[in-house]
Amino acid sequence: MDEQRILTDHVLRMTDTLLRAGVKEAVISPGSRSTPLAYAFASSEKLQTYMQVDERSAAYFALGLAKASGRPVVLLCTSGTAASNYHPAITEAFYARIPLIVLTADRPHELRGVGAPQAIDQLNMYGKHVKFSVDLPLAEDNEELDRFLERHVNRAVSVAMTKPMGPIHLNIPLREPLLIDFDRKARASSFVKSIHGEIELSTIEKQALATLFSNAKSGMIIAGELPVGFDKDAFWEFARRLQWPVLCDPLSNLRAQVPEDCKALCIAHYDAILKSETFKATAMPDTVIRFGAQPVSKPLTLFLKKCRPEVFIALDESPEFRDSLGVVTHHLQSSPASVYEVPEQRKPTSYTDMWSSADQFAETETLRYEGLAGDEGVIAKTLFNMLPEGSDLISGSSMPIRDVDTFFCKTGKDITIFSNRGTNGIDGVVSTAFGIEAARKRPTYLLIGDLSFLHDVNGLIVSRFHKTNLTIVIVNNDGGGIFSYLPQSTVENHFEELFGTPTGLTFEHIGAMYDAQYAAISTVEEFQAELQKEKTKDVRIIEVFTSRPVNVKAHRAYWADVIKGLDGNE
Repeated sequence: MDEQRILTDHVLRMTDTLLRAGVKEAVISPGSRSTPLAYAFASSEKLQTYMQVDERSAAYFALGLAKASGRPVVLLCTSGTAASNYHPAITEAFYARIPLIVLTADRPHELRGVGAPQAIDQLNMYGKHVKFSVDLPLAEDNEELDRFLERHVNRAVSVAMTKPMGPIHLNIPLREPLLIDFDRKARASSFVKSIHGEIELSTIEKQALATLFSNAKSGMIIAGELPVGFDKDAFWEFARRLQWPVLCDPLSNLRAQVPEDCKALCIAHYDAILKSETFKATAMPDTVIRFGAQPVSKPLTLFLKKCRPEVFIALDESPEFRDSLGVVTHHLQSSPASVYEVPEQRKPTSYTDMWSSADQFAETETLRYEGLAGDEGVIAKTLFNMLPEGSDLISGSSMPIRDVDTFFCKTGKDITIFSNRGTNGIDGVVSTAFGIEAARKRPTYLLIGDLSFLHDVNGLIVSRFHKTNLTIVIVNNDGGGIFSYLPQSTVENHFEELFGTPTGLTFEHIGAMYDAQYAAISTVEEFQAELQKEKTKDVRIIEVFTSRPVNVKAHRAYWADVIKGLDGNE
């Protein structure tokens, strides 16, 4: 049958081209129109395939795979609203710079706009949230089309991997019959490979940068979220040269595996320190260089906005400005490696010593912090202290990532932290965690709130198709804990109804439904004991019951102790 041969060659060529372009994983959701590609992917010995029946969760699972591996990951679904369910994760991938290769199967052109079932307008459906979008042609027995297909698919993956990385969309019309010939092999490709070079500074630009560094009297390095594979050794050698304090966002992963001689430079508790008005008045930098995205900490954001350093260098391999504060004076489009060699060796300064002393004091307060019964901070601190060597931590948005920022101290352990901070949403976090675990194959822990967990309960479905190793710590304060820290909490009218949003739900039955190891915890001692128990199932759920009012009280007491010490009132 010619139609079957033509269709088979078409999807095998697409599969082979994706493999040649560096794709190694594909996440598939079942559906009829995508059948030929699903068959081709599943039949490939070189492509690792994952199944997730919920497209929304599938997209976040793929996002986790791509985030943790740094490689492009394919998403495949059928036509219609299946493709619509990808949009939240695609939006996160766009702003977080994650290379997703989104393939949406579609009806052939004669079935579009005529009322055919499961047919919606899929052209450019993700708008400005993808870097590239194209409606591919139908399969034909045509060598010119074959060459076009090879180069267009390669171009799409290349665009996804070009900094700033991000998602791309290939809409793929497929005409029935949808079966392929499993005995056919992909024909040889005429395209070889796309090569990506590094962005380097010129000699003149390096000299100008060196002058900015040498003129600084109170310089500071800020490290926001950095990609997996970031060269930490080279970064710390750069910091040794400058001898400036390094404010390390938890997602920089510079708080872990800190070299012994750089521990004084590594500032982990700036979020608490910068709540002291006395300290802020003496800690204004005149020069800042920022690596990565803007950090999580709001006190740091307010501090920078107020002091507006004379020189603020944002190092970014993208021409896009990540400068929501309007403080950047020099946007440096370059690879980090091009900057590391620039500064000459400098001596430690009193400015650096001041930051180091404040951080040491705040760390002492953090280590002795015991919280209150019902407090989430002490649960987070306990989890971080008990994370094993060679493990990964995924943090939910809202309160979990803020507790990571507050209570994750610098350590010599090999621990990597992830979070979805492209758009700071609370959706898709469970699926992202499963994707990260699948990519890294390390013991993985997810710290998440009850509402965020409810947003992505379907993410657990993937555990029915693939082996996993994930411990989920659900902090259940029966609602949205972050709002208790915001101005809305000062207005009693409708607060619980609109912001607290208590559901009264617990998750023991969800654990049983997915055959997870489950425990309900109310105290720190119980939590410690549970973490020390053997993990006997692929998924372990530890539900910790906390109190929103107590949590706010305990956190504010901790910050007050830090402020008193820094202000000299102890």
